[in-house]
Amino acid sequence: MTVIRFRLSCIGLLNRGQRNISIFSNATPSNLNKVVSDAEKIVGYPTSFMSLRCLLSDELSNVAMHVRKLVGTKHPLLSTARGFIYDSRNNLQMRGLVVLLMSKAAGPSQHTASDLLPQDMVSGIYPSQRNLAEITELIHTAFLVHRGIVNLKEWTNSDGPLKDMQFGNKMSVLSGDFLLANACTGLAQLNNTKVVELISSAIGDLVQGIYHEIPNSLEDNSLTDEINMVTWEEQTFLSHGALLAKSCQAAMELAKHDKDAQGLAYKYGKHLSLGHKLNSDLQLFVKSSSADPETFSFNSAPVVFHRQIVGQERWCHQLQQLRSTIKLEKGVTSTIDLCRYHGNKALESIQCFPSSEARSALENIARAVTKF
Repeated sequence: MTVIRFRLSCIGLLNRGQRNISIFSNATPSNLNKVVSDAEKIVGYPTSFMSLRCLLSDELSNVAMHVRKLVGTKHPLLSTARGFIYDSRNNLQMRGLVVLLMSKAAGPSQHTASDLLPQDMVSGIYPSQRNLAEITELIHTAFLVHRGIVNLKEWTNSDGPLKDMQFGNKMSVLSGDFLLANACTGLAQLNNTKVVELISSAIGDLVQGIYHEIPNSLEDNSLTDEINMVTWEEQTFLSHGALLAKSCQAAMELAKHDKDAQGLAYKYGKHLSLGHKLNSDLQLFVKSSSADPETFSFNSAPVVFHRQIVGQERWCHQLQQLRSTIKLEKGVTSTIDLCRYHGNKALESIQCFPSSEARSALENIARAVTKF
């Protein structure tokens, strides 16, 4: 059922028109690479190896052989595949890393069941929690692959480009389904009903978040008429934060932590994700010198803030002028304030955990993804 839901979400995107989808975040603070590198040493091994067993399987190797046929085309699946091999911004495995750090920071529960022994832990993390981190990454990767499906209506009927895109779409569906199926198998092997419920609901949230996204079109007059920052945060949490938040909570459940600890872990994942998304949305306004139609998002927080503040009567329909206006008015400053708010809330949520290298790493990540 989860595979079908992911497919339907992709179909829904195509029926509403193709979007410019950023497969990997293009907005990463300069010191995040070092923060991630230091954090990986704490959890025992680089998180880029977490999904290696799945990615090197015979089944996916066969898919990769076919994906090579897309070389020279513009299909987004190639960009996703490159990210598996070389991810200079450390974004691909960030979710799994946070889950591992959260597991280590919380440590074993005082109410640990007899089947969970401290000697079973490796670098302070239970094997089931490491498996959960892998599952989280597989789900996220499957989500990225499925979102790369191209709207064929945008392509001509000539044999070359159209056939390339059709073939690429088939490979995206096949490889995304494979990754998601492996994630679901691993999830069942955890033998924890609550964890299955949490991660399954996160998959549902991802699908719902896609449907709620608004068209990225300047001509669409209903662009932000019915959305304010409250609804923006709700929708962004579904598509960008639910998986990490619920994975952090699930990691606490696997170690038999109480509801309070699970709630704190959930809050950290939620606020970290929202802070990172706000930071990413701000980059076009605080770093770029011009507005590129290919990267400018009308779903971004500064644009929504601006539309909410100025209203329909002062809405500008010239891209470069709109960007300049948003920079001069409160759209950017309001987004920065909200980003810092979520960063601070993420930091607050883990203060109850014992002081440790893992907690410090979580704090450093929260500061890095909300730094300007």
